Amino acid sequence: MTDKPNVLLICADHWAGDMFGVAGHPVVQTPGLDEIAQAGVRFTRAYSECPVCIPARRTLMTGLSPRGHGDRVFKDDLRFPQVTTLAQAFRDAGYQADAVGKLHVHPQRDRIGFDSVLLDDEGRPQWGVVDDYDIYLGDAGYPGRQFDHGMSNNQYHWRAWHLPEETHATSWAGRMMARVIKRRDPTRPAFWYLGFRAPHPPLVPPQAFLDLYEGLEIDEPYHGSWLKDADEMPFAVSAVWQRMNRYSPAQLRAARKAFYALCTQVDYQIRYLVGTLRMEGLLDNTIICFTSDHGDMLGNHHMLAKRVFYESAACIPMVLRGVQGCKRLPEGRIDNRVAGLQDVMPTLLDLCGIPIPSHVEGVSLLSDKPRPWLYGECSEGDHSTRMLHDGRFKLIYYAMGNSFQLFDLQADPQELTDLSDSAEHAALLEKMKGLLAAQFYGQDLEWLDGGKFVGLPNKTFRLAPHRNLNSQRGDGWPPSPPVDIPQIEWHRNTHGEEQPA
Repeated sequence: MTDKPNVLLICADHWAGDMFGVAGHPVVQTPGLDEIAQAGVRFTRAYSECPVCIPARRTLMTGLSPRGHGDRVFKDDLRFPQVTTLAQAFRDAGYQADAVGKLHVHPQRDRIGFDSVLLDDEGRPQWGVVDDYDIYLGDAGYPGRQFDHGMSNNQYHWRAWHLPEETHATSWAGRMMARVIKRRDPTRPAFWYLGFRAPHPPLVPPQAFLDLYEGLEIDEPYHGSWLKDADEMPFAVSAVWQRMNRYSPAQLRAARKAFYALCTQVDYQIRYLVGTLRMEGLLDNTIICFTSDHGDMLGNHHMLAKRVFYESAACIPMVLRGVQGCKRLPEGRIDNRVAGLQDVMPTLLDLCGIPIPSHVEGVSLLSDKPRPWLYGECSEGDHSTRMLHDGRFKLIYYAMGNSFQLFDLQADPQELTDLSDSAEHAALLEKMKGLLAAQFYGQDLEWLDGGKFVGLPNKTFRLAPHRNLNSQRGDGWPPSPPVDIPQIEWHRNTHGEEQPA
């Protein structure tokens, strides 16, 4: 046995920062995560520096900002930066490092520093790789059947899971991580990474978890007073907004229910893993961290999914539970400092007494000197949006339309009121605009003229038909050949513009 702490890092997908019972969410059921949060520290102002899957995961695994690792868009064929990853840093310190679930790297079998990876890459056969979850389904008698439900990975229609519950990707991931824990090397400490693909669509929870929400009143989306007609909104907002027009209020309410059921299924798997650690005699000496790559708008402000810096998409869960008696992570603490995914790597290494690699841009959340602000950036060109957050006030900038929004999250946590035209906040706005401009690089510098924001002229967005049904998957047996297809046409404009994401 070793006296060094083990680490279990769990990353969900599309999980917003307020989506816990302990955070006051009125509907979602997360009893396991609530107890973990009550036994440790919950960071309420944690954000995804680029709220879209691949850039966020690169930040998590390198401690680098999007500028540092080279992706603020969604470059699915970009190799990992040649730096010491989180997994490699643990291995260099004598740890075994194993991963289960979603990594979202290229090429798919790149282990990015882990000793082993049991991969669930969400069904991306276009790269010519069959991942471990697909192999499992074949061994279980369901080869190529994971998408027989007919739901898209990027739409919000839903149905119950079509196979036995134990074959669901969430169940498989929890079970495989339990097996990895049981098969550990007892002479070395362990770093375990579990990447759940849920609650990312397709919205296909097992029926048992849908049943837990029967009879519960599903909360309605909220909408800011700053919302106007689509043509009057910044181009990037209009593009995200118009993707929701295909869903009626009843359909959206049902989608939220299915989404919450997926969250509860993840929570149950985490409880199962806590029980596994306890029965293996490891729980008291294991650090647990739960986070997500980004959130999901789920209808709030008439939007779905991510790629914007509103709270539902950009604010993420960040929960840390230390080893027994850890004075650095006192039980039940709420920490309101502004934080980012880049801070996870230095925080976990700091907790384990491991040197932090020199390339890391993040800071340990155990530091007595919290960062004064956090910068966020997502997309390039017409869809660009940028953020500066000082822990209370959030500034959002849309280059196309040269539009600003300012929110006081202390007084207005749902961002219902835009303060950018408020005379009372004019000085604060100018200060934050100056800090924001200082972060620009590359093509972003064209949005400035003599230090003043000029941006780009706004234009109209009209959502075009998506011929591929937003990354629809289909029959997986026999395996399809490698093909040159975009993963998703995130925004497709009738004006002819297409932006693969």
